Amino acid sequence: MNKIILLFLVFFFSHLVYSQSYTTAKAATNKQQKKYKEAKEEAFRINYEEALKITDKLLKDDPTFINAWILKGQILFDQKKLEAAKKAFQHALQLDAQYSSMIYFMLGTAEMNLENYEAAAKQYEEYIAQKPRDQRRVERAKKYVKQARFIAKMMANPVPFDPKPLSNAINTPTGEFLPAITADGMMLLFTRRIGHQEDFYFSKFEDGKWQTAQSLAQLNTPENEGALTISADGRTIIFAALYKQNTVGNFDLYLSEMRDGQLTRPINLGTKINSGAMDRQPTLSGDGNTLYFESKRGGGQGESDIWKSERQADGSWGQAENLGEVVNTKGIDKSPFIHADGRTLYFMSNAHQGMGGFDLFVTRKQTDGSWSEPENLGYPINTKANQGALFISLDGKTAYYTSDQAPPEYGGREDIYTFELPEKMRPDPVTYVKATVRDAITKRRIKGAAAEFVALRKASVHAQAKTDHKGYFLTVLPMGENYALNVSHPDYLFHSENFELTEARSLDKPFELDVFLNPIPKTPETLVENKPIVLKNIFFKSGKAQLLKASLIELQRLKRLLEDHPNLRIQINGHTDNVGTEEDNLTLSEARAKAVHDYLIENGISKERLQYKGFGESQPIATNETEEGRQNNRRTEFMVVK
Repeated sequence: MNKIILLFLVFFFSHLVYSQSYTTAKAATNKQQKKYKEAKEEAFRINYEEALKITDKLLKDDPTFINAWILKGQILFDQKKLEAAKKAFQHALQLDAQYSSMIYFMLGTAEMNLENYEAAAKQYEEYIAQKPRDQRRVERAKKYVKQARFIAKMMANPVPFDPKPLSNAINTPTGEFLPAITADGMMLLFTRRIGHQEDFYFSKFEDGKWQTAQSLAQLNTPENEGALTISADGRTIIFAALYKQNTVGNFDLYLSEMRDGQLTRPINLGTKINSGAMDRQPTLSGDGNTLYFESKRGGGQGESDIWKSERQADGSWGQAENLGEVVNTKGIDKSPFIHADGRTLYFMSNAHQGMGGFDLFVTRKQTDGSWSEPENLGYPINTKANQGALFISLDGKTAYYTSDQAPPEYGGREDIYTFELPEKMRPDPVTYVKATVRDAITKRRIKGAAAEFVALRKASVHAQAKTDHKGYFLTVLPMGENYALNVSHPDYLFHSENFELTEARSLDKPFELDVFLNPIPKTPETLVENKPIVLKNIFFKSGKAQLLKASLIELQRLKRLLEDHPNLRIQINGHTDNVGTEEDNLTLSEARAKAVHDYLIENGISKERLQYKGFGESQPIATNETEEGRQNNRRTEFMVVK
């Protein structure tokens, strides 16, 4: 019995060895080796058809020539005949699954390019399991396993994505890219490539559509202008350019400002921002105080990093700082875009976990100033191809980016697309205040009036602006905070507004204001109109005359006004809504007026210059039938008196 079993095992293994026998390059005949070498040389010279012809002849004569199968797979892969390459590698594995670990690596790469990501991950894992000596390739295989599984997950959970190219008023056969839009959405700026030249163009949004783009002639030169960023109010442009003079390095960043309707001559931002390397692709925060940009300088994390510079109290820019290893990688991180919310940063990277090539990512600044782990925007926004730089409109919903996928009738090599950004990837809600400041008597526009927005909970200045030659200013306000606005000019009484945005969550209606400033009378006799000025940032405890802490900003402004104009005498007026009895409302209004009166006296203003009076519910300025109306009626005012 034992002899019979032994004879069976000998027969079985001898048959297995015979069934798995194959020819290798070393064991091949001299003729086979010569032809095999010839095929490799033709493949090296990219004579793929001739190389395949020789390889196929070898395999016809000896279908077990394993090296010829591997070479055939490599040639077919280089020809992008991926399915055929895959079959060739699989044939080699059928001859001997242990012959070479590289077969698994090459098969994994073929599966990856065929977008069979789970199959690719398994082949790379098999390669790693073979324990090859090439540790660099092992590390690459580990990276590819992770990437393949990531891509499979992304593709199984696609995000909404329906990109539309902008019209041929913007896109042309020459190529357009790197869009930027003003906060009110009324002007689009971008870069256009014409031959080897890159210039800036702009388009205005009128009659519900973008108008035919025009050259931004005030900035364009015969040299190359690159990416630009524009401030929320449209008055400051920072851009990258490759100039021959007035440079620090290769590409530098320059600044130009709109003054009296004309852009100033660009100035180099200097060595605190520019380096001897390439500095480009700037993006300016909504408050205009932080500049982010890409730089290839040393001292970063990788080949190209994202850096930032903060505007100093004197208006200059501080020393550039690297955003750190959470955002930046050992690869290339570029094309930053900071949304007007001041904390949501979008950028491109080829080293964060992605779909392949350059992907788009989002990271958010935390309360401690650190950045969150970057998040991939998802498939099919990101694909295995390179994605273009992103710009997100103020509403956080509309995205613009560059792609080379536009139909021929729309454009050329690169065109600007728009799409609705998936909700998960959107920035915090933001609105804007756009105002025109005028003289209350003459109605003429006032140039140089100062607008200051204060975040009331933080008691800190959020943004400052000055009116231009048209009396205009625009400022963006992130939701989730209440803001006090003060508009002032040395020759006028100030004007205040309050914006309650703590609970607001959308940009349904931005704030567009006409602000009228009352001239300060030089003498009591020159007082033209005794119109009350509402102090919209004076707050009391409900039903009480106790001033809240948030009132201090407005009280201090009123105090400074009186200090700056020692001949000015004012009366503080108190008003209520009609809730409660007339007598109680009169008493409350007078007590509240007196509280402001007393604060000023306690802080150094002579009581001879001050009066106060309560009017109760007798002088409403809005209906008492709604909460908004009643809130407007509950007010504190001041008026100049003789």
